[in-house]
Amino acid sequence: MIIELHVLQNFVPANLNRDDTGAPKDCLFGGHPRARISSQCFKRAMRTEFRQAALLPQNMLAQRTAVAQGAIADRLVPMGHSSDESRAAAIMALQALGIKAKEKVKEDDPDKTSYLLFLAPSELDHVAQVIHDQWDVFHTNALTKEPEAAGGRVKKKDAALTLPRPLINELVRALDGKRAADLALFGRMIADLPGNNVEAACQIAHALSTHRVETEFDFFTAVDDLQPGDETGAEMLGTVGFNSACFYRYANIDTTQLTANLGGDAALMQQTVAAFVQAMAHAVPTGKQNSMAAHNPPSLVLAVVRDRGQWNLANAFVQPVSQRHDADLVFGSVRALDVYWGKLVTMYGTEGMGGRWLATTEDAALGTLRPAQVASFTALVAAVVAAVGNAHA
Repeated sequence: MIIELHVLQNFVPANLNRDDTGAPKDCLFGGHPRARISSQCFKRAMRTEFRQAALLPQNMLAQRTAVAQGAIADRLVPMGHSSDESRAAAIMALQALGIKAKEKVKEDDPDKTSYLLFLAPSELDHVAQVIHDQWDVFHTNALTKEPEAAGGRVKKKDAALTLPRPLINELVRALDGKRAADLALFGRMIADLPGNNVEAACQIAHALSTHRVETEFDFFTAVDDLQPGDETGAEMLGTVGFNSACFYRYANIDTTQLTANLGGDAALMQQTVAAFVQAMAHAVPTGKQNSMAAHNPPSLVLAVVRDRGQWNLANAFVQPVSQRHDADLVFGSVRALDVYWGKLVTMYGTEGMGGRWLATTEDAALGTLRPAQVASFTALVAAVVAAVGNAHA
């Protein structure tokens, strides 16, 4: 089953997602300049929402980190191993997996992997347990080896390669990716362990404004509160870019892939779907929020379940929505989405669709989508979860 989510969300002046110059991200769509928020930005906001709103248990949420060595070592110390040896063992376990350490610029720099790893708590637990269970093997085959330039012994940085193959295989199996809901949703790639990659169960598009947008700039100053009374002027001044836009957002979830990623746990899959739908509506990027406070909930959420295929409805806005004397941009965007939906249904029909539910603040703009309207966003979430449960019963 495929779950599609279509969202219209109007933000006050903001800079939620910056480019390399500090300006709000943008793009051309339909030949017109549009505001844009990257899919990666919203994914990060949704993962944060999972934690902060307790939508999913903490032990079922993965972490993206370059200091996995430290996380593994922290688990080994309570098992009775010294801090230094625990860290050394963790580093060598990762090296045995082919995950290289980042070169240190300074001797006292923290130990880091050469790239970020997306790991579930259960995976870190499992790796630590394998090291603990095979501590004597680590100690005799790796920890006690001294670096030598040549000869019959292995250099210390390559000592992990002397670990027995069955032990390395057990470490590989520890990184199975199971029981982490966000990892199952967003997937991961481990360059040195392609067999432990996880195919993402969801897709999230870049959010695009439904109308033309031009970046504006705010000139700001900061005055020194303690400057002498006879001095005037600002101590600091500068500019920051911002825009205001009504965004169309799109995402989908393949529940079959999600179930497989979660090891066949249908109950956790439904819980993850519910969390995803709620986070899609409530998660907001954090860029420049302290100075702009762009906390605006969506004006429309449309959920569609289907057996196959997906419809990204962004082409409803190829012709930019324009404000009219009798309709603002939000109302016009809802109307444009409704009209485009009607065109697609007329051309392709609704075969394969298992249901559609819509919650909106702009019900007067509805036409072809009116039969899908439900009383609230809460009702929409419940309907989606029920449909998923029936499909996977």
